[in-house]
Amino acid sequence: MKKLLMSVVLGLSLVSSLVYADDWKPYDKNGNVLRTDRDATGKNAVVSTARYEASKIGLDILENGGNAIDAAVGVGFALGVCEPQSSGIGGGGFMIVRFAKTGETKFIDFREIAPKGANPDMWDVDKKGEVISDDKEFGGKSIGVPGSVKGFLYVLEKYGNLDRKAVIQPAIDLANNGYRVSAIMNMDMKNQMNNILKYPATAKIYLKNGKPYNVGDLLKNPDLAKTMEKIVKDGEKAFYEGEVAEAIVKATVAAKGKMTLEDLKNYKIKISDPVKGTYRGYEIYTAAPPSSGGAHIIQILNILENYDMKNIPAGSARYYHLLSESMKMAFADRAKFMGDTDFIKIPLNGVINKEYAKTLKNKIVETKSQEYTEGDPWKYESNETTHYSIIDKEGNIVAVTFTVNGVFASGVVADGTGILLNNEMDDFDTGHDKANSIQEYKKPLSSMSPTIILKDGKPVASLGGLGAQKIITGITQVIIQMVDYDKDIQEAINFPRIHDAYGELTYEGRIDKNVIDQLQKMGHKVKNGGEWLEYPCIQGVTIKDGVLRGGADPRRDGKALGF
Repeated sequence: MKKLLMSVVLGLSLVSSLVYADDWKPYDKNGNVLRTDRDATGKNAVVSTARYEASKIGLDILENGGNAIDAAVGVGFALGVCEPQSSGIGGGGFMIVRFAKTGETKFIDFREIAPKGANPDMWDVDKKGEVISDDKEFGGKSIGVPGSVKGFLYVLEKYGNLDRKAVIQPAIDLANNGYRVSAIMNMDMKNQMNNILKYPATAKIYLKNGKPYNVGDLLKNPDLAKTMEKIVKDGEKAFYEGEVAEAIVKATVAAKGKMTLEDLKNYKIKISDPVKGTYRGYEIYTAAPPSSGGAHIIQILNILENYDMKNIPAGSARYYHLLSESMKMAFADRAKFMGDTDFIKIPLNGVINKEYAKTLKNKIVETKSQEYTEGDPWKYESNETTHYSIIDKEGNIVAVTFTVNGVFASGVVADGTGILLNNEMDDFDTGHDKANSIQEYKKPLSSMSPTIILKDGKPVASLGGLGAQKIITGITQVIIQMVDYDKDIQEAINFPRIHDAYGELTYEGRIDKNVIDQLQKMGHKVKNGGEWLEYPCIQGVTIKDGVLRGGADPRRDGKALGF
């Protein structure tokens, strides 16, 4: 039997038709977010993405002769339409592809780069090194050279079965016909309204008479549809040269940023090997630098592998304490060592070394929260050496995470194109001589972590998510729930999470109050992030006993579909 599996930051048994009608919504009649009815299983195919519309498009592509790569590209363009506040062709990302015939796994890096002339002095900072204005987060100085179009078209042309029109046309139709604004998107519009109002081309699309769209309103983007039609006709040149490129440069410069036509024309993707680790016999393939996410997911798992997690009650104070301490040590290393390996040398193999993880485990005190500085992974350095995901009928696997960075990104839409431009420059550190300091053509450090998991050489799961640094801790917790506690993908995604990077443990209010009280007695500084943390938003798929299962995060708008 054919088996097609897709999970989108990027898997109910359906046999011959979709269970869910085209009017499925992640909110009720009063505009409140619904936290149920997010997962799906299937005998032939499963798709899980951050929006129902994108999941449907991905599934349709697979049903109509497309392979995993075709579906991944189609979903990418679709998410840029219906989830524009988080992703789109004005941004960049990472992709992992594993080829069934050869067993080869490749990492495709289409992360944004700093434009020509970018340097640490482009932002005004105070004595503490903090940027005085919001130039680093919004406006032209926050915009990097986007890579999504080049990355998507490269893999489509090299590995896809279908042509550009077959894959991109559904997204064009979605942009022309419109989609319904969700409760989450309405909230994002309200939160970013002041920034959107600064740019008329952006406000024209994402505000209605100067106000956020209401939940359930129809939102169209015909300018973006026209841009995608140009890409269908002329390929990547339609984006990186000509009218669209000129509009991107004009909008960036008008918003006080730096970018040239040469920056766009000369943009290149990078092909390398993914970071690989293991956890209790499972092989973990995940994102390589300039993502720090993959390395630190493996690092945290390596630390926790030294504990008998399955006999530590999930959700207990000890469970969250060990997670928190492991997270803090990983983020201490991240802040010190990680960056773009085309510009600096980093101790990647040391960070993911299991012996190094044992030294970190030995620092943990079971009854006390501690602060940590970076370790010394250089001692363990050697020369040895992943949102949304898809597995097609041939066994090829694709895992993708891409973004425009912050909610509604730079706030800048290139007039006439419908393209919302990223604010990835915000991911650089301020100041000079840091691993992640800004340089022209350098890629900022990322936490995006598209991840593929194998067991005995066969795919068992693929997952990824959105949510900045919380991606790292979110994916790690989902993996632990699946491997150590035998939870299915939806149960693992739903399980209450924490996040602790630099000494503040943010927790979901669904965690038992007695557990939080115990953590405070251990010295943890805690913060209630609400019943459900808004981020990270994890989507994943699994294959177990021949059943394809997709899980989608109820923290935002995710939905899995199958047949």
